[in-house]
Amino acid sequence: MVRDGIGAMTSDALVRDPTAGVERLREIMRRLRDKTTGCPWDIEQTFATIAPFTIEEAHEVADAIDRAAWGELPGELGDLLLQVVFHSQMAEEAGLFGFDDVARAIGDKMLARHPHVFGDESRDKSAAQQTVDWEKLKAAERGAAKDGARVLDGVALGLPALTRAVKLQKRAARVGFDWPSTDQVLDKLREEMAELVEARDELTEVEVVEEMGDLLFVMANLARHMGVDPEVALRGANAKFTRRFAKIEDWLAEAGNTPDQSDLAEMDALWNRARAEDKAGKT
Repeated sequence: MVRDGIGAMTSDALVRDPTAGVERLREIMRRLRDKTTGCPWDIEQTFATIAPFTIEEAHEVADAIDRAAWGELPGELGDLLLQVVFHSQMAEEAGLFGFDDVARAIGDKMLARHPHVFGDESRDKSAAQQTVDWEKLKAAERGAAKDGARVLDGVALGLPALTRAVKLQKRAARVGFDWPSTDQVLDKLREEMAELVEARDELTEVEVVEEMGDLLFVMANLARHMGVDPEVALRGANAKFTRRFAKIEDWLAEAGNTPDQSDLAEMDALWNRARAEDKAGKT
């Protein structure tokens, strides 16, 4: 059990040292992936099987931030860091790259994309201008990395659909393919809503799904034009729905009832009560 001069006793000391930081975590992952003495589940994993967990952990970080759950955030960030270490360990075993390569790549990228901090450019610019400059640098990197690169190349397929829609729209907008104001987007939204109703009444299920997708894509575009992150907005709406429905359940329980024993009229009245309480609480 020796790697890079680390013996079993040294390894044991490292994994049990809570002050050893990321090196401790890397050694724990190496031990978990050891073909002889490691964990069977960890040994069986691949990039493909771990990727969904990576996405899930990123969402759990965002959820903790949305809830201002600062006591939970270190643990959630740790779960996300574990995903980076896991992928890096698998890559090292396959002779592809290692954790240090990952750290080096992001460090180099940060230096290159912040010439106003690490280079000779002026820092006298707004955050908005820095965002514009960042996007220009990213576009230049894409062009240098691939001759003949298309405008929409590199927008990750694995992103949440609403986030990916906004990123695709931003890319197209940079080359002038965009409505100039929200008025045109709202007109398109009305058009897509009418087409969805027509599809519901007259067309096939496949066409209904297509029209629903078109409507959601325009909704994402409207959010972008209004400066709203649709993922953040929808997470907020989900949280609000969950909170209000929990109140409905509580009020029904006080009356010795449950949702499946209730009816729509009763639950709708309780929903309006929960809504009114929410609004009163904001004033």
